[in-house]
Amino acid sequence: MLNIIYQDKHIIILNKPAGLSVLIEGWSENMPYLRQVLEKKFGRIWVVHRLDKGTSGVMVFARTAEAHRHLNTQFEKREVKKVYHALVEDYPEWNEYTAQHSLHPNVGRKHRTVVDKHRGKRSVTDFKVLKRYQDHSKIEAKPKTGRTHQIRVHLSAMGFPIIADILYGAEESELIARPALHAQSLSFLHPITRKELSYTVPYPKDIDDLIEALS
Repeated sequence: MLNIIYQDKHIIILNKPAGLSVLIEGWSENMPYLRQVLEKKFGRIWVVHRLDKGTSGVMVFARTAEAHRHLNTQFEKREVKKVYHALVEDYPEWNEYTAQHSLHPNVGRKHRTVVDKHRGKRSVTDFKVLKRYQDHSKIEAKPKTGRTHQIRVHLSAMGFPIIADILYGAEESELIARPALHAQSLSFLHPITRKELSYTVPYPKDIDDLIEALS
């Protein structure tokens, strides 16, 4: 279950599988979650950032309070560079676009994030079309802010919901069982040594299979 990319006594970097929550879910308390799995192996772990349960890709965790504090500061100051790849419905006419919809989280029974220019917080994502297929596209997303479901909501608001992201307007798909979103790379400074670290992880099999089916 654990695909550890790098570890030392301060941090752990791993390739998270889709379908595994980072923290315990109130409605499925008996299901395993990533922090629990890591702590069984490494002892106490500090969560620095999150990926949605259905999202795969690269994550960093802290192993000490000091590392956690320094990493939190980098995330808060937007010094961490995150790159995601998404397979979406339809294809935009633009090649690059910056979405700036204000977002308001935890709305309604399904706890959706919604575009709300009055109550929402400023949210910015840079998008770039990587490839166009017949009725779909592969898009790179670089979030500049860290709102809940930010990439998913921005793409949906622009009319390009992520494939199989039912919560945000996509149709059900027979090609993939979860939203086709992957955290491709993560770049930051090591919290102790201050060395620049950058890690890129490959697509999981379900994303590769989806791309093959679309091609």
